[in-house]
Amino acid sequence: MTQWSHNDWKRKFYPVGTKVGERLARYAQVFNTVEGNTTFYASPSPATVANWKAATSDTFRFTFKFPKAITHQLMLRHTDAMVTEFLALMAPLHERIGMWTIQLPAAFGPDHLDDLDKFLLAMPRQFTCGVEVRHPAFFDKSDNERALNALLIERNANRTIMDSRPVFAVSANTEALIHAQKEKPRVPVHAIATADNPMVRFIGDPTLERNDAFFANWTKKIPQWISEGKSPYLMIHTADNIEAPELAEHFYKCLRQHIELPCLAPIFPSQDEERQITLI
Repeated sequence: MTQWSHNDWKRKFYPVGTKVGERLARYAQVFNTVEGNTTFYASPSPATVANWKAATSDTFRFTFKFPKAITHQLMLRHTDAMVTEFLALMAPLHERIGMWTIQLPAAFGPDHLDDLDKFLLAMPRQFTCGVEVRHPAFFDKSDNERALNALLIERNANRTIMDSRPVFAVSANTEALIHAQKEKPRVPVHAIATADNPMVRFIGDPTLERNDAFFANWTKKIPQWISEGKSPYLMIHTADNIEAPELAEHFYKCLRQHIELPCLAPIFPSQDEERQITLI
């Protein structure tokens, strides 16, 4: 999912008595990856980074976003010092970062591809990068999009795929949906893997059963990628993310009907978990 801490997940995902600082550990008991949006808005303290490491195992994977000062304000230009500082801050988690996400604004268009190329070329080779673009020219299936995809393939960077169809297929009759339809990009879904870790960001309908029609193609594409030796990431949103754990569980069960995957731990706290938290 796209976060591990949500106040509306109390009791339905977090056992009674779970403290805010314990939420990541609980999340990591069920899911094996999370999209770290928090670093987009502010860099964590060294103590926070250490706590994130302590709360997860060696098999858990974060996909942290680069700070918006790097991607949106400076548009990847003259950012070497900032990138070095950010990567050094996150060093305790380097072995648990599955992907560094470069989320670019809609203003970042074809004329900026050289900046993206230089940025990717300067990244340490051992790091995996994902790139999310929002400029319409990168979805036109013409030279602009081909140039982007060729660059990502050459630099072994993954193209992040935004699937926002469900959230735009319904009337915006809640505050959360109004905000989502205003803020989320409405771009075509181009399911292309430019490297070994394609990422799908699926923004679901808050009414869970209405998502199945939109997810149907992913139950084919994701198993196909896995059969080709790729390790895709699937990040689940809803407009307010209240229903995100249930939707993530539902989609995981759908995928297990098409490819062999380990069982997912229950998302609802068991009575034993409730009792253990209460007694501590």
